[in-house]
Amino acid sequence: MTKLFIARVRNAGGERPLVTVRAAAEGEARLFVEAAYPEDEIVEITEPGEWVSDSDTGTKNGDVREHPGTAWQAPTSRA
Repeated sequence: MTKLFIARVRNAGGERPLVTVRAAAEGEARLFVEAAYPEDEIVEITEPGEWVSDSDTGTKNGDVREHPGTAWQAPTSRA
C-alpha cells in the first residue's frame, strides 16, 4: 500500500514547487524523487500531516508529481 509524501527540492535556480510522491516508506520515496530529479538537492521528504491537495497526487507506487503554484510548507499535526 502506498502513502503520500511531500518533498522539498532545490536546484541551482532555487526551490522547486512542491513535489509529491507515492511510496510505501520514506526511504523509498526519497529514491523515487532522487531518480526524478538527479541534478537537484532533496532537502526534505516527509508525510504531509494535515495537508490536503486538490491536485492529482497519483495513485501508483513511484508516482512523482510537481505542483506548480504550491510552495513547500512544513507539515503540521494536531498532536
